[in-house]
Formats: sequence, structure tokens, C-alpha cells
Amino acid sequence: MTHNELRKDFLLDRWVVIATERARRPTDFAKQENQDPKLQTGVCPMCSGNEHMTPPAVLIYKNANGQIVKDRDQDGFRHKDWIVRVVPNLFPAFAPPKTEANEEEIMKNDTFGLAVGHHEVLIESPTHDAHPADTEVSQLANVIDAYVDRMREFVEKPYVKYVSVFRNHGQQAGASLTHAHSQLIAMPFVPPIVAAEMRASAEFWRKNRKCVFCSLIEKESAGPRLVHQNSDFVSVTPYASIYPMEFWIVPRKHAINPFGLTRTETYAFAEILRSTLKALKILVNDPPYNYGLHIAFDDEARDYYHWHLEVFPKLAIWAGFEKSTGVFINTIPPETAAAELGRTIES
Repeated sequence: MTHNELRKDFLLDRWVVIATERARRPTDFAKQENQDPKLQTGVCPMCSGNEHMTPPAVLIYKNANGQIVKDRDQDGFRHKDWIVRVVPNLFPAFAPPKTEANEEEIMKNDTFGLAVGHHEVLIESPTHDAHPADTEVSQLANVIDAYVDRMREFVEKPYVKYVSVFRNHGQQAGASLTHAHSQLIAMPFVPPIVAAEMRASAEFWRKNRKCVFCSLIEKESAGPRLVHQNSDFVSVTPYASIYPMEFWIVPRKHAINPFGLTRTETYAFAEILRSTLKALKILVNDPPYNYGLHIAFDDEARDYYHWHLEVFPKLAIWAGFEKSTGVFINTIPPETAAAELGRTIES
């Protein structure tokens, strides 16, 4: 008789039960056709031609004779010939300070502050269904470039300490519109999970004088949790995955954020993101998922922190045990997930 395994996250103080005794195949989670109701009916405000239905764009990319030109909507004018468009969220979780006094009172103490920052929607393509699993690598590279452009602007503001870049795909993952889009939230503090990663990474550095993520790449790039790799990025399933089919994409080059990506590296990132999300879509019939970048902007973290992207398919429901204990049960071993995703990419 085999026993379920207890695994501790390699960075966070978090335990996971890998339920080998009731392990399931990835295809067991495949979404049934038409299982979810339509997210929207009628006119899509994000589609090309409907620019008047959103706030003015703070950034657009357009193609001019094969070159990307950047611009923004001004004086009531809306660009129509865009390939990427970024607009303020109509219902922001964080909003810019209204006065200088607001900036001074953002984080008044350890228990109270103002939700000051920015919340934007990045429309990834004028084509409604151009999701990362299906779009051209060149278009996905444009999306990555736009992430970087917006982050660069945000981090120059004195009240911004972190920028969350994330994507919700499918209604069960929190998406309210089906048009391909991501979101960015600039906030006045570093969120707890990233802060905990940074503390653990710093401790590993102090003990070993090397980056824990660089060590992870070295160990996992030839191991059973490798999903896919190219010259610049590695995709792996974490040893203590809390979500079935969870995987991470980690750059080989040590850096705290993607600001220094070369053109070749940006395309390599786009390629591995597209390949892995395409495999997930094929394997589990286009499941809902979330992804988010984990990044740092403080130069003090340059030696020990390593940016990466985490992908969380929403294939299981956290119930009373997980919510009341913070211990998670995963019924797909990460080794199985890696093998199935990798096999799907190669097929």
C-alpha cells in the first residue's frame, strides 16, 4: 500500500498533500462542452471598432510599416488601428491619489492605509479570441512588451511599491469578459506571497551564496517535473504544487524583473508561454486558469530574487480543510502533470 505524500514548498512555509492514493489523470478534469454559461452577450467593448465604449487608452501599439509605434488616446480621439491597447479599469481596486496629502497618508500604519495605485486592463489583441494559447508568438511578444512598458511607468511613482500583472481566463477564474485581456494593478505595498518569497530567497542566498531559483532551474531542467524548455526559459511543475496542473515559467538568466529582456528572450518567453498554455488547453479542454508574474523592483533584491510566471489552472475547489488549515490537497502529482503537458507539447 502506497501512502499519500506530504511535501513542503521549497520557498514558502506551506504544506501540500500529494494524494497519490486517489491520484487522477489530467483528462479527468477536462471541461465538458458548453458547461459554463456565456460570459457576455451582445457587443464586446474590447473589440476593434468599439473603442468609444472604454476609457481613453493610456497606451496603444500600432503597426507602421512593420514597426511598432506607441501612442495614446488624447482630446477625445480614439485610435482604431491598434494591435495592443491599455485602458484604465472602469471599476478599479486601486486608484491614483487625489491630492499630495493622499500620497503622504497611503500607508499610515501597519493596519491601515489607502488603496492608492492604478488598475488597468491590457487588451491583448483587436481579435476577440486571440488568447495566448492560440495567438501568434509575435503578438504575444507585443503583450509582454506592453506589460514591461506599463510596469516601467508605474514604478517611477513614489507611492507604487509593486505591480501585479495577471490574467484570468474563463468565468470560474474570475474573467467577466471573454475578449483576450490581462490586468495590471500598481499598489503601495509588496503583497504577502511575493514578500514571503523574497524573504526565503534572501535567506537561501545568505546560506548558500546563490539564487534559489537558479538552483531550481539547474535541478529541475533534467528532472521529472520538467514540462518544456528553450534556450532562455524553463517550464516546470513545482515540487509542492497546490493546484492540479500548476506550472511555472522561469527565465534562465538571473534577474529580478523582465525589464532587461532582449528581443530574442522576449520571443522565447512568448514561445514557451504559448506552448504550455496550448498544451493545457488541449489536455484539459480549455480549462479556466489564472496566471501572474512574480517580480521585484528593489535593487536590494538583485542578488537573491528571480522573477517568474506562475500558472494556476482552476481544476479543483478548495473546501473546508484547505480553507481552515492552509494545507492543500492536490490529486495530480506534479510529475504526472509535467509528463502529460510535455507529451502534449511534443505531439
